[in-house]
Amino acid sequence: MRFNVSAFLTTFIVVALSSPNVSAAPAPEPAPVAETGTTLVTRADANLEPHLISSNYYGAPIPPWKKGYHPGWYYGNSYDVAKHYGFGFVFPYLKDVIICKLYDLLPSVFHCPGYQYPPFHPKPPPPKYPYGVPPPPKGGDSWVQVFYGLDGAIEGDDYLTYGLVDTVDDCKLMCTYVDRCSFINTYHDVYGKNGSPLLTCALFSGVHGSEDAINKGGQTQPGGSINFITDGAGYYRY
Repeated sequence: MRFNVSAFLTTFIVVALSSPNVSAAPAPEPAPVAETGTTLVTRADANLEPHLISSNYYGAPIPPWKKGYHPGWYYGNSYDVAKHYGFGFVFPYLKDVIICKLYDLLPSVFHCPGYQYPPFHPKPPPPKYPYGVPPPPKGGDSWVQVFYGLDGAIEGDDYLTYGLVDTVDDCKLMCTYVDRCSFINTYHDVYGKNGSPLLTCALFSGVHGSEDAINKGGQTQPGGSINFITDGAGYYRY
């Protein structure tokens, strides 16, 4: 699905800039952030065209363990860095206020955290957790860490999407805004001399243990280097 960006802007840009937040979702709006050095039309072209819908895995239809993968989105505070390390692909910056307001005009697409739409409720817990995965404690912060410090990343048929984030907390927040997301896998996908300072944030609908962290990298990157995985961590939501 491709949006006619020019027509979209002509029809909706005034509404996006001036309409108040809907009271049904009283979440606080994040501080305005805008991409630097771009026009409004360029920003709309770059951010609306990647079609953040579930059937397209929110812009990342190729999972990060298969050839040709690229992130579907970025949620963080350093868009220029993310674009540099995003394999040259243009993907939505989910802290751009104008873009997030535009997304809120389209009910079927992803909606940025903190705007009109509330997060999704957690899925009911499974009848039995995988071996080695601890059950949720009483109280807590709605997240349980399953593993950390691995040199591999999760592979699974329940893959939902992946993007880039600055922190683990950013990834947790993204999960709450993706329907059916129950598990996050964060890690550094290292390639080239310096690797990336950003975290890969892969989202899944089921709970995974460390035995599913079988993606060890080994793929040739556009610059000719071979990637590898560090700091692999997994958390499930309850």
